[in-house]
Amino acid sequence: MANLLRLLEINSLLKKGEVVAYPTEAVFGLGCDPDCESAVFKLLKLKQRSVEKGLILIASHYEQLIPYIDQSALTQVQKQMAIDSWPGPNTWVFPKNINTPNFLSGKYHSIAVRVTDHPLVCKLCDLFGKPLVSTSANLSGHQSCKTAIEVANQFGQFFPILDGKTGERSQPSIIRDVQTGTIIRQG
Repeated sequence: MANLLRLLEINSLLKKGEVVAYPTEAVFGLGCDPDCESAVFKLLKLKQRSVEKGLILIASHYEQLIPYIDQSALTQVQKQMAIDSWPGPNTWVFPKNINTPNFLSGKYHSIAVRVTDHPLVCKLCDLFGKPLVSTSANLSGHQSCKTAIEVANQFGQFFPILDGKTGERSQPSIIRDVQTGTIIRQG
């Protein structure tokens, strides 16, 4: 049986630097505190993912993302283009703030960010008080998990999973560059 937990328990684990799983718009995600280097490296190790690739931050509202992005590098039109696409399955690559650590952005001078419309993730981000690192819950070479049982099967029965259902989407979010509008990944 999967280790299904409630919002307060997941929030407490995040504050302790743990990696957790939670439902998103299409699949379960793995997440952690973006400001906790040891948590990010735990997540990368679980995913067998290189730190150089960079990670996505998921938030309940744009204001949670401001500490991680460089708003001064954007025109008002560019910023508004992203804001108008949220909440929803639109990930934008923004220039990163000078204080955003490389363990989040990888080899890039940018950071991928999204404002989710999944109500449970919004509640979690609001309770946690900031965005989460977000990547699909799956081991390298395996399918992304769509249920808590699939997460438990891939990561173990004691892996902390926020109890909830994924949204109706079948595709991951589209990823675009906020400065050029270029599509990096189709959604």
